[in-house]
Amino acid sequence: MDLLNTLVDKGLRREVPTRDEALAVLATSDDELLDVVAAAGRVRREWFGRRVKLNYLVNLKSGLCPEDCSYCSQRLGSKAEILKYTWLKPDDASKAAAAGVAGGAKRVCLVASGRGPTDKDVERVSETISAIKEQNEGVEICACLGLLGEGQAERLRAAGADAYNHNLNTSEATYGDICTTHDFADRVDTVQQAQSAGMSACSGLIAGMGESDADLVDVVFALRELDPDSVPVNFLIPFEGTPLAKEWHLTPQRCLRILAMVRFICPDVEVRLAGGREVHLRSLQPLALHLVNSIFLGDYLTSEGQAGKDDLAMIADAGFEVEGTDTATLPAHRREAADPADAADAVETAPKAGAAAAVPAPAEEARPDLVAVRRRGAGTDLPPNA
Repeated sequence: MDLLNTLVDKGLRREVPTRDEALAVLATSDDELLDVVAAAGRVRREWFGRRVKLNYLVNLKSGLCPEDCSYCSQRLGSKAEILKYTWLKPDDASKAAAAGVAGGAKRVCLVASGRGPTDKDVERVSETISAIKEQNEGVEICACLGLLGEGQAERLRAAGADAYNHNLNTSEATYGDICTTHDFADRVDTVQQAQSAGMSACSGLIAGMGESDADLVDVVFALRELDPDSVPVNFLIPFEGTPLAKEWHLTPQRCLRILAMVRFICPDVEVRLAGGREVHLRSLQPLALHLVNSIFLGDYLTSEGQAGKDDLAMIADAGFEVEGTDTATLPAHRREAADPADAADAVETAPKAGAAAAVPAPAEEARPDLVAVRRRGAGTDLPPNA
């Protein structure tokens, strides 16, 4: 296909595709799917070889969030029967993190529900970061605590946080449809605060919330303009008890097309296969490794993932290798862009949005049986999945 040849050439040169080219990837047929995966795989291998970075989530505080994000099981008014607990003590969080590191995780992601941290919360997380780093040499720490206030990014960086995650989730045009307690600009501002403080920015999206192809393309172009080092791609987990419980719009094939589109727009960025992969990709998960260079090991915040040993077996069986702590994740040219402002200046912005594409048809069958609430690990007396 001329489209795929063009996209590969652009990806190898780190050039931004056009908006129409990105939309065309999402519009390809199932008959063309393996060609799409192979083309995006060439770009992935150019910048990341066959390495897969493992990340491990530790949910420091679960549930009882005052925000109303429709996709979230921890939201205000959620009736999802998830684990609810207040802040883990630093030692307990460190033990949970150690399980992930022992399973091969290179990065530990410390997450807490809520609109954003208080200064006391930042102090508590700083103590947790110190405890984890003291016991796990070389581990990366990514904090995900919500919207940041003045000076908090700098304090987290001084405490040893290597990265900060705050996802854009969906397009600016439709953000108000999924959340009313904060807006798209608030999220952009927090990512930029993290970058300005010298932390590596991690920001991604959630697919499957009923958005159009145009929305998906718009949010990925917005991410490219923001220029995070890592882009997690989540697929909606439709928790019972949340407003989006009945949203089953994804097929395994569509998930792969979305991942390919993200790779073409963000060719040299760590693209991470995140929440919902087991629910929506199912037996096609190994194909996704040809598109992404990073995954989460084991469980997620409030849902269970596949067994950690199965993640490792999947990586090996697909012919990939786990990235070691002695290997830099990002290509040299990204590591050398020490000034985030300079890096952002080098990024081409997306063309202006045109008419929105139609919302994709739902998958043939909803599978709520695949949504398993996490009942082990952090906040419980049971060992974690890693």
